[in-house]
Amino acid sequence: MNAVATLIAPRTATLDESAVQTAKAALVGLGADAGAPDWLAPGTACDLPFGNLAPEQAEAAIRHALTGVTLDIVAQPAVTRRKRLLVADMESTIIEQEMLDELGDYVGLKDHIAAITARAMNGEIDFKDAVRERVALLKGLKETVIDEVWQRATLMPGAAQLVGTMRANGAVCVLVSGGFRCFTGRVRSWIGFDDDRGNDLEVVDGVMTGAVIEPILDKDSKLQALMAYAGEHRVPMAETMAVGDGANDLPMLLSAGLGVAFHAKAVVAAEARARVDHGDLTALLYAQGYRATEFVG
Repeated sequence: MNAVATLIAPRTATLDESAVQTAKAALVGLGADAGAPDWLAPGTACDLPFGNLAPEQAEAAIRHALTGVTLDIVAQPAVTRRKRLLVADMESTIIEQEMLDELGDYVGLKDHIAAITARAMNGEIDFKDAVRERVALLKGLKETVIDEVWQRATLMPGAAQLVGTMRANGAVCVLVSGGFRCFTGRVRSWIGFDDDRGNDLEVVDGVMTGAVIEPILDKDSKLQALMAYAGEHRVPMAETMAVGDGANDLPMLLSAGLGVAFHAKAVVAAEARARVDHGDLTALLYAQGYRATEFVG
């Protein structure tokens, strides 16, 4: 079998044997060879090995057969499924917040800034312009507010296990964000990323000037970072994984060996080759063939 489809249930649901057998029958119905199911976590995640069918066709067939069942499905070649490099977006991916929106709360403009953020993440407006526009609204805010806002940050469920498990198995994990390094550095330390990249707020005499230090890290920068880290660590692109939720993540998602749209905006979920709509970040470990008993973190 040269490919594998992984069925993953969220924490609020259960994956049962009947759903797995329905998925297997869908593959066989298209002429695929289908092997015995391999449970990675009872009731949560199961591998279905298969051959003689493209992963895209297999995923579509399983989704159709299990219409109405709440689960995520990732179909891919088996040989390169275990990844050696992870490049992750930060906001609404590794942490649950958009930190620029949270900073906006301190100037009474959280809803206004959040609306701009949403349009940028949906690809409706230029990302760099959106960053400049939102940061301009923070002019005059004291730098000490960053420490206060940081207290609001919460990890996305499964984030610590994702990074901890991959690093324990020799993978390099990096955080590449269109957000700000005053936060990426803290998240890096929090769960042990190997490196982080982000933008910088301009601060003079302890006060935000309302400007961003150029150049602004954007979608092209994220793609360049993926390629640079892969080159630096001599990791073939087929053995890289990228994860994110917004339009500025899409180029790196499309270029990675496995690019995962995580609870993503519609435009991103529609184009990415893999997506997690229901589960947490441990879904990315199951997709690589890790068993729940192997999780670290």
